[in-house]
Amino acid sequence: MAVTAALVKELRERTGLGMMECKKALVETEGDIELAIENLRKSGQAKAAKKAGRTAAEGAVLVSVEGGVGVMVEINSETDFVARDDNFLGFGQKVVACIARTGEADVTKLAELPIVEGEGSVEEARQALVQKIGENIQVRRAKIIEAPVTGSYVHNGKIGVIVGLEGGSEELAKDVAMHVAATNPMVVKPEEVSEEVQQKEKEIFAAQARESGKPEEIIEKMIVGRMKKFLAEISLVEQPFVKDPDVKVGALVKKSEADITTFVRFEVGEGIEKEEVDFAAEVMATAKG
Repeated sequence: MAVTAALVKELRERTGLGMMECKKALVETEGDIELAIENLRKSGQAKAAKKAGRTAAEGAVLVSVEGGVGVMVEINSETDFVARDDNFLGFGQKVVACIARTGEADVTKLAELPIVEGEGSVEEARQALVQKIGENIQVRRAKIIEAPVTGSYVHNGKIGVIVGLEGGSEELAKDVAMHVAATNPMVVKPEEVSEEVQQKEKEIFAAQARESGKPEEIIEKMIVGRMKKFLAEISLVEQPFVKDPDVKVGALVKKSEADITTFVRFEVGEGIEKEEVDFAAEVMATAKG
């Protein structure tokens, strides 16, 4: 039987796999869709793909810093219980090492690379983990930071930060990373805030100020003051250091004759819309048959 587009589409709908995997499976079985599904189930691909539709908003952030290179990855699972599983964390450590080894932080390209030299790909290892654990597991995002000095901090496996410095020490970079984990600044310095973000805030402040009924020249001064405060609040160097609020982060770093070049902060599940499950309603629906 010929492998048609309609057959490929049907197999995709029934297994949740990608087009190329479905086409390959159908070619191998000469268009026999039932045999293709059977073969995919045997290899575990169909089972892993079906789980891919379930929301994975838990997980862990894993970090590796060696020399001036920092690597961070977020790997998601469906439950926090699995995020603490040794198999899950072992997979994560291998992924971090793979990124450090290859310099590849694009998770799509990363999936095709050997997770360990001489072994299968990251994607094959992920599918095997899904088989073993029984949850949807996803390598969501990764980042590489290179700087003369790098330091990191991971809070309970859920928030990870890497900071790059010129000058200073790893210990200083770690302190700054701890601060970033706690305060989540938007940028390193005020001048890095985009014009678009500034304009939007100005419009909000202006609307709020005009409700006061004050003269326009007073309103303008109010907007300038509020913008200055806003830029300081979201800029790392202008924030009071969490360990010593009397000192700003910028002053702390400058004291060590260092400068913050960059930082990256991952928080597990940020931006993922979590599915709210009403377990009571679910049980009642089951009881009603």
